[in-house]
Amino acid sequence: MASSWTWKKAIKVGAAAATAGGGGCALLYLTSVYNSDRKKEQVQQKLAASGLNKRPSKPLPTRADQLNSLASDQFDVLIIGGGATGSGCALDAASRGLKTAMVEYDDFSSGTSSRSTKLIHGGVRYLQKAIMNLDIEQYKMVKEALHERANLLEIAPHLSFPLPIMLPVYKWWQLPYFWAGIKAYDLVSGGDCLKSSYILSKSRALELFPMLKKNELKGAIVYYDGMHNDARMNISIAISAVRLGATVANHVKVVDLIKTDGIVSGAKVRNQLTGEEFSIKAKSVINATGPFTDSIRKMDDGQTRDIVCPSAGIHIMLPDYYSPSNMGLLDPATSDGRVIFFLPWQGLTIAGTTDTPCPVTNSPGPSESDIQFILSEVKNYLTPDIDVRRGDVLSAWAGIRPLVKDPNAGDTASLVRNHVVHVSDSKMVTIAGGKWTTYRAMAAETVDEAVEAAQLGVGPSMTDGLLLEGAHNWAPTMFIRLVQDLGVDTAVAQHLSDTYGDRAFSVGKMAGLTGQRWPIVGRRIHQEFPYIDAEVRYAVKEYAATAVDVIARRLRLSFLNVQAAEEALPIVVSIMADELGWDKEEQDKQTEDAMDFLRMQMGKDLNKASRDNIPVSLTKAEIAEYVKRFNALDDGKKGYISINDIRKSLKSQGVILTNEDVSALMATISVETHGSLDLPEFLQMMSAIKSGTVSHSRFAKMAEMDYKSKKYGEHMERSGGGV
Repeated sequence: MASSWTWKKAIKVGAAAATAGGGGCALLYLTSVYNSDRKKEQVQQKLAASGLNKRPSKPLPTRADQLNSLASDQFDVLIIGGGATGSGCALDAASRGLKTAMVEYDDFSSGTSSRSTKLIHGGVRYLQKAIMNLDIEQYKMVKEALHERANLLEIAPHLSFPLPIMLPVYKWWQLPYFWAGIKAYDLVSGGDCLKSSYILSKSRALELFPMLKKNELKGAIVYYDGMHNDARMNISIAISAVRLGATVANHVKVVDLIKTDGIVSGAKVRNQLTGEEFSIKAKSVINATGPFTDSIRKMDDGQTRDIVCPSAGIHIMLPDYYSPSNMGLLDPATSDGRVIFFLPWQGLTIAGTTDTPCPVTNSPGPSESDIQFILSEVKNYLTPDIDVRRGDVLSAWAGIRPLVKDPNAGDTASLVRNHVVHVSDSKMVTIAGGKWTTYRAMAAETVDEAVEAAQLGVGPSMTDGLLLEGAHNWAPTMFIRLVQDLGVDTAVAQHLSDTYGDRAFSVGKMAGLTGQRWPIVGRRIHQEFPYIDAEVRYAVKEYAATAVDVIARRLRLSFLNVQAAEEALPIVVSIMADELGWDKEEQDKQTEDAMDFLRMQMGKDLNKASRDNIPVSLTKAEIAEYVKRFNALDDGKKGYISINDIRKSLKSQGVILTNEDVSALMATISVETHGSLDLPEFLQMMSAIKSGTVSHSRFAKMAEMDYKSKKYGEHMERSGGGV
């Protein structure tokens, strides 16, 4: 009864506060909605008159064509960096009619732009600071981000969507406080508001998010922000620029800048895949290299001060049962003051992020301490019924956020809250800082500066409302046509539609026959994910040049499940070899490079180390049982168990392991053991499974089946368990 009374009292307090300023707020909101709608009409009229929003029909130029153009043509603008901001600059410049070039050292979105929290957000915390500190600049930053959020969902509806995010409340006074803050977020959004926020009772909150910790929960606030596939969005921006005439190339490194009469007029570059060097001539050069901003600035002026303060943000992927499929969670105040998001993404759960100073590197990796921090914070919010295990971490990665100091300011120690656009004495334009959501606005401002610096004489930005690759004819029900017209299964069709938009049919038509009654086409490259063979072939047409380009950015497999990425790697390399003419030596190199990437950047080595460092914590009875099991499986008393031992024994029981089964089993055993386990290693594996450091193991499951069949003479069914 007391709980019910307190709940009603909290609602009344919040309602009274809202009523007090309701009239003025309502008028402000309606005015904002009207202005927003009017602006959208004007934008659409401008784009219609320009013809920029017509769906391009010409095929993409090949990578070889792009490289030849870079080496031989004169450009108005050269953009260095193919992340979200660099690609945004290329699209903005091309849409104005400028002859545009862009080069990227690695792959499009290979850096920070593919390693985000996947949110498109206005910054609810920034709004809180703006209100508390009466900071008009902070308010304008939030207002701009909210407009860009709405715009991004409109120009790429297949890649982005509104996501409800729950803010659980464990103290009564926080209900009206948080509710007022979130309602202010809606109000500032105005016509760009995705959906209205709302308040939930305890029972309703648990109904929508049953994994939540129940004790002391008072209720929850739900608000909306956007979510997207960040790497695919980045690639779509780059491809959209190409559709408008831009010349772009990944795996091309800038080794020096070219100057004419003291003005930057191009760059010397190296093709990272062949070693060939050539020069690119341009009237203006834009430095959009994120964490590597200072390295390009020093090519321009060796005495210039560093402006980037790099900070690493770690994320981990967890199984789908850690969160509902359509509801995220925000922890606004972790144990050390950082914010943790807990979000459904691509059928799994993403948790992060951290904020730790770090060096600038091409291959950032996660740390075990950050993984443990995220797991501990997740555990604080989930019901004790859920055992939060280290073994449930499917992958982990780090992204370097380039916080910046303003080179134009006298105080070079303080960081700017948004982004910086700087024009050097030699007319090179640098864009640094900012966030994913505002990439378009940042790009527009940057190209404005480049146009002015080089006196290029073109009109203003045309990218507000400009549809991205795949958006033109896309509809939410398009996946049904893919099923009916092409014969792919529903999960694959939904994935193709949500990834490629109206280009999904071009992808699907490249799919190979499955040899089954259904689906007719679309051979999956991994049985647990809806990625098919055709996507690898299509990725090559979109300039994927290495195996890592595919498993990390085109398919996202390495970010979702590092073990699955390793298992799919041979198929990916084989298809790319067909498309690109790789010989055996190149295929081996691509495999080795991809494995290094998975080990160092996607958390594979940390996952292995967490298993290897676990002490054997088994009871005497358990040790005795596992020693018996080991001895029974050790065919020939060699002192170790091999996969061949298990395969041979199960075959005698009528159970046949496929090549896929064997590959999966091999992946569960460390490389150092050469496909076998001795007794201490076997005991350590069983102890890791018991402690939760390893969620489960096919090798251990197969060994258990084989042992029981020998001990009890039973015919065991083959396991379908995970790695």
